[in-house]
Amino acid sequence: MRLRAIRKTVITLAVLFAAWSASTQYNKEYFFYMGRRFMMEDNYQDAINTLNVLLRFDDDAYEGYFLRGIAKYNLDDLLGADADFSVAIEKNPVFTNAYTYRAITRSRLGNYDDALKDFHEAIELRPDLPGPYYSRGVTRLLNQQFEEAISDFDMFIRQEKKVADAYINRGMCYLYLKDTLKAYEDFETGIRTNREDPNGYNRRGTLYMQQKRFAEAEQDFDTAIKYDSAYIPALFNRAVVYSDTQRPMLALQDLNSVIALDSTNSLAYFNRAIVRSQIGDYNNALQDYDRVVEYSPNNVLVYYNRANLYSQVGEIEAAVEDYTKAISLYPDFANAYLNRSYMKFLLNDPAGARDDKQTAEKKIAEYRSRLSDSTYSIYADTTQKFDKLLSFDAKMAGDAFETTAMNTTDAGPKIIPLFKFTLMYPDSAIVARDELYYAQRAEDFKQKVGNPLLVISRDESNIAADSLVAMDRALLDSMRIQEPSWVLLFQRGVTQSLIKQYTNAVNTLSSAIAANPSNPFLYINRSTTRAEMIDFISSIDNSYQRISIDSDPANRLRNSGSRTYDYNDAIEDINKAIKLYPTFAYSYYNRANLHAISGHLPEAYDDYSKAIELNPDFGEAYYNRGLVQIFMKDTRKGCLDLSKAGELGIENAYEALKYYTAGTIDQ
Repeated sequence: MRLRAIRKTVITLAVLFAAWSASTQYNKEYFFYMGRRFMMEDNYQDAINTLNVLLRFDDDAYEGYFLRGIAKYNLDDLLGADADFSVAIEKNPVFTNAYTYRAITRSRLGNYDDALKDFHEAIELRPDLPGPYYSRGVTRLLNQQFEEAISDFDMFIRQEKKVADAYINRGMCYLYLKDTLKAYEDFETGIRTNREDPNGYNRRGTLYMQQKRFAEAEQDFDTAIKYDSAYIPALFNRAVVYSDTQRPMLALQDLNSVIALDSTNSLAYFNRAIVRSQIGDYNNALQDYDRVVEYSPNNVLVYYNRANLYSQVGEIEAAVEDYTKAISLYPDFANAYLNRSYMKFLLNDPAGARDDKQTAEKKIAEYRSRLSDSTYSIYADTTQKFDKLLSFDAKMAGDAFETTAMNTTDAGPKIIPLFKFTLMYPDSAIVARDELYYAQRAEDFKQKVGNPLLVISRDESNIAADSLVAMDRALLDSMRIQEPSWVLLFQRGVTQSLIKQYTNAVNTLSSAIAANPSNPFLYINRSTTRAEMIDFISSIDNSYQRISIDSDPANRLRNSGSRTYDYNDAIEDINKAIKLYPTFAYSYYNRANLHAISGHLPEAYDDYSKAIELNPDFGEAYYNRGLVQIFMKDTRKGCLDLSKAGELGIENAYEALKYYTAGTIDQ
């Protein structure tokens, strides 16, 4: 097949060169014609080869650069497309389409600011063209500028009233703004505009489902599936409707269809496990939960639900093990303590049962005191059962930071975590890695605290959990004896964070900050603690909105974005630390990480660069900046950063380089 493709390309080029020898003017038009023809046939590689010949002989053919940019775009060479559109604009500064398509490309790269500038130029040049308004509306929707996006879709619809996606996208904006009435009206109009598009029915059906109008939701999902029998969102959501209306066998059929179409969909296995549990098919339900653990090993709900199932089939020890795993992942999970308490009672462990029950009751009281805080609302009802099917717009959260744009799968390399003050037994390898960057102010801080185990590190503590608990109790005893100083409060905040008592850790660090508000390092640790707490919360509260735009002028601009959790408090703490100590490289690195896991990649890139500027040997910053650039489609520069990280001792860098360069060089 490969040899045939090479011969085809050689023959194509031979014909083109032969045609060139006749008439230059004629052949210029011929090359444009052939380039467009190849593109219409989705043969983008031959289109690029054809246009390369044209541009070799006519460097000023700006339309050639434009067409080649579109071909590269469709081959996902976004940086190459951006470069070609830029040359087209340089050679013809009033080339409206080049501004439009460069804007679309930059939107795909996550460079929304420059994309919006290009859309502005295109609209200034040709305010009568509807296309740029639509594409800018999509960009603003993806950038969560919902009101501005609505304005753009309004302008587009005034001129183009028969594009269903414009109504559906505007409806999504209204839905984000909580205006369900207008969202419904737009979904309705989108369906009337294109009655064979499953997307409109699925969107309206999802809205019905949220409003518990199950009969109408089911009808919409039925219609979507009628027009596309392999349309996974509608199959998935119809299964949820069947489950909510007590028809588990029908739900099971749809989930089987989803898994047949996507055999690695952990959410489908999770939902099918719930349905199978409801109908008493416990063995197969356990197998489904095992598959979810395989794909999403750090998801709290998986272990909690599987423990419940183990308890039903009498496997008490296995249930205790899973409840313990759920608690280790989220130590504030009161339900898990309550259930484990009963399991321990059945195992004739009354002391353990009593301890778990007391812990649960204490946490219940804490939750109820925070009912006004939406962050804790999911845990406030400790009688809640987590056996409701999740909709297609939910995502099973896995490893830390996986719910973010930077790490959407388990397969690829993960960013190196945040740096914080933590406790470590002496380890030459860790000390050599984590103390490359010397800061006298940080050393003075550690000396002031006076704990020989205190280090700045991004690694997990090598101190055993029981030892950390003992350290925490010793600090608590000291605080009972004397009025706690900020030093004592800081150390207690560190130990509470290490044993994953995040709520208490944040409160303790806040007390330390109140006692010493000008110390930047206290803010750094409160920031990392808040971020870690959010990541565990995300493993249960894991819904997100999915945006899929199927008819963009640049041939299917898509973004299946995950919900990004609110790291604003953590970022605010880092901002305060930077204000108090503006030359501390770790602060910029941490803020870059928080931007990255929030999906703000350009901001992350800038902060990693600042960290590198302050510490040119900061290997972790090179590594993470490399991943950010790769995610923004600048693979070449990203790999250069990964290479530099390898030179600076980051072992994972070479594995990441293999992962991203495998198969990319065509011999």
